Amino acid sequence: MAATVEGPELEAAAAAGDASGDSDAGSRALPFLGGNRLSLDLYPGGCQQLLHLCVQQPLQLLHLEFLRLSTHEDPQLLEATLAQLPQSLSCLRSLVLKGGQRRDTLGACLRGALTNLPAGLSGLAHLAHLDLSFNSLETLPACVLQMRGLGALLLSHNCLSELPEALGALPALTFLTVTHNRLQTLPPALGALSTLQRLDLSQNLLDTLPPEIGGLGSLLELNLASNRLQSLPASLAGLRSLRLLVLHSNLLASVPADLARLPLLTRLDLRDNQLRDLPPELLDAPFVRLQGNPLGEASPDAPSSPVAALIPEMPRLFLTSDLDSFPVTPRGCSVTLACGIRLQFPAGATATPITIRYRLLLPEPGLVPLGPHDALLSHVLELQPHGVAFQQDVGLWLLFTPPRARRCREVVVRTRNDNSWGDLETYLEEEAPQRLWAHCQVPHFSWFLVVSRPVSNACLVPPEGTLLCSSGHPGVKVIFPPGATEEPRRVSMQVVRMAGRELQALLGEPEAAVSPLLCLSQSGPPSFLRPVTVQLPLPSGITGLSLDRSRLHLLYWAPPAATWDDITAQVVLELTHLYARFQVTHFSWYWLWYTTKNCVGGLARKAWERLRLHRVNLIALQRRRDPEQVLLQCLPRNKVDATLRRLLERYRGPEPSDTVEMFEGEEFFAAFERGIDVDADRPDCVEGRICFVFYSHLKNVKEVYVTTTLDREAQAVRGQVSFYRGAVPVQVPEEAEAARQRKGADALWMATLPIKLPRLRGSEGPRRGAGLSLAPLNLGDAETGFLTQSNLLSVAGRLGLDWPAVALHLGVSYREVQRIRHEFRDDLDEQIRHMLFSWAERQAGQPGAVGLLVQALEQSDRQDVAEEVRTVLELGRRKYQDGIRRTGLAPKDPALPGSSAPQPPEPAQA
Repeated sequence: MAATVEGPELEAAAAAGDASGDSDAGSRALPFLGGNRLSLDLYPGGCQQLLHLCVQQPLQLLHLEFLRLSTHEDPQLLEATLAQLPQSLSCLRSLVLKGGQRRDTLGACLRGALTNLPAGLSGLAHLAHLDLSFNSLETLPACVLQMRGLGALLLSHNCLSELPEALGALPALTFLTVTHNRLQTLPPALGALSTLQRLDLSQNLLDTLPPEIGGLGSLLELNLASNRLQSLPASLAGLRSLRLLVLHSNLLASVPADLARLPLLTRLDLRDNQLRDLPPELLDAPFVRLQGNPLGEASPDAPSSPVAALIPEMPRLFLTSDLDSFPVTPRGCSVTLACGIRLQFPAGATATPITIRYRLLLPEPGLVPLGPHDALLSHVLELQPHGVAFQQDVGLWLLFTPPRARRCREVVVRTRNDNSWGDLETYLEEEAPQRLWAHCQVPHFSWFLVVSRPVSNACLVPPEGTLLCSSGHPGVKVIFPPGATEEPRRVSMQVVRMAGRELQALLGEPEAAVSPLLCLSQSGPPSFLRPVTVQLPLPSGITGLSLDRSRLHLLYWAPPAATWDDITAQVVLELTHLYARFQVTHFSWYWLWYTTKNCVGGLARKAWERLRLHRVNLIALQRRRDPEQVLLQCLPRNKVDATLRRLLERYRGPEPSDTVEMFEGEEFFAAFERGIDVDADRPDCVEGRICFVFYSHLKNVKEVYVTTTLDREAQAVRGQVSFYRGAVPVQVPEEAEAARQRKGADALWMATLPIKLPRLRGSEGPRRGAGLSLAPLNLGDAETGFLTQSNLLSVAGRLGLDWPAVALHLGVSYREVQRIRHEFRDDLDEQIRHMLFSWAERQAGQPGAVGLLVQALEQSDRQDVAEEVRTVLELGRRKYQDGIRRTGLAPKDPALPGSSAPQPPEPAQA
């Protein structure tokens, strides 16, 4: 979401950025002032500071034009302060009286205490910009209606239920936003605002619009999203200057056909309404967005219209787990995949029938592009064919579990396009309290994943210059002067905070502090033609009056360099009471530090790493019924206790490991030692070592089966599993070497946990079907994947005492289960094999058999075996596709981004 500012705020920032050399001596002595701008909204006590200035330095305030003041103040003090403005700040042009600087426990902005304005504020004759957002206004203050020169009025996030008729008498108003209020109706006099260019009334309770709204002849943009509108007045077709009309998320059943004839309209957003029919002029218009409407469906209480009869009903598909493709025709369709992902192909998205294939891939470092402060929230969805351009955007809904930390972060869908990754405009929809949809529109198919990232603000910088502000950190701004670029270029910023106590603990210095960390990036040439001004808040607790300049350091980092550089001596730092400003010609990472330490660059690297580290614990548990089944998991420290309480009914094992620190996307592996080995070939197993990739919001869990070559009839086997950082090496360190590595700060070794295989009684013998002779059997088909005799034997060896539940979910009768139990009453393994192979023989040649087996395993609470079967099927499908490509029967499947060339296939085993 871009946080650009135009008009008075742009002029204010430009004035603040140029204040270093143009302000007089008195202004330089006043630390709160930056030129003709006074900002008192970031720290508490702003009202008291302003009253103090009115008494002590009134002459310096006479020429003040821009004032920002927080409304999180005592109401009486706030009223007294505002009453002083007409006398003390008579030249004021921009007044920002906003709440929102404070947040609740969930990170939502809190409203300020402002409920009214003093009548005397109408005397601010030069006021052109008034921002009253995030307050508690229930009615519009009367003094606002007398501000004849007002050009911009911002009233978002208040409690307004109506607007007064007198609002239509403001002759200079060009910008009005009243979003996130309680408006139910609009005054007809609103249509008298002949100069109004932008009107935003989204997120209200409007169910009708007055016909007079068609009189807004200068209106360029109209946003009425997320209201309760059921119809639109025909007078909207009179808005001849309109370029953008946003009407999504209403209850519209129809729209005026004349909207298609608006000469300048470039975007009409009608998503998520109740439109069952639409004028043909709008149905074929390229600038109309219609996703989420029941087009073509008959209304339950109205006869079908001729237009609706021409639009066939959109098919709905629900795919089972054994299907990985589906057809799409020009009629469109709504598709729900077995994993819960949804797609919606609007009518006309494709001109000819096409087959869509999909795969849900496990995240791997080469496939998952993450920034330094990003977090992965989903697996990777691949949709094929790649690169096919649809004539209308396809709706995509990806399920994810919301992250706990949401403040100053946002969730986006990331995709690959033309060999580069980018983020799509993403909307969040709640399915359940702990399950959200990430919804986006995609023009083509590729790889998709859900990512949590620091809030990104972006804008297009024109040659005339502009201002870019951080929406999460109001004090962070970048000012582009005129002539900074010859061609428009896109720039973006991300801001990351670091808790002061973490830095103080790292440095051992109670007074150390840092500013927010700023990342700036751009498209186009690496440098700007003119210096760009960057504003950062001073480190927390430090003001322009109290700081020691010798302790203030401006740090710079340009990837892929390993260290941060101290560039304090290379730039001119202009300091005000709250901010530091400096000029740059190219973008990278910037950080202000306040410390007595030397060699700050090296300390900054350690602090930056600390920002990105997650504290985790490792667990290794064995199933109570079957000690050969081992659950390995890497958990964030705050989730360990709850997870163990849930697992210890079915598993037993040692206490979790000591806390270790890991980066998002860091690779590590588990190596079984002292006579313990992995029992089966797995795609994530390299020479007996299980590979992991840590993602803080995904389940880093694997269940494996272990075996031993030692004699378990003589004694129990006491082995262990050790966890090591990095990719699997040629040789796992010996125990003595691992013990020495434990002392290093960057040790490869992380933890070692015991694994015990109990002694076998004499009646027990080798399992897994030793000496068994069965007829060859393949369950499934080559395209969706086979389960071979070896695969089924492996599944049988893992079911244990759960086999009756699996049998009943497979459709085996209870009488048949009892017969098998009696016939093989002395051999549990034979019971399981007989049940499974007799069921498989009956399913030979039947479609969907493998999917039925996976479903039965899940319903029997054997998700571990179900996941292993899915892995075997995926390997089989890949080998089948590789095989037909080698024989020239199919085109080559595009390689995964970041992957190497395909290797010759090997037989798939469970």
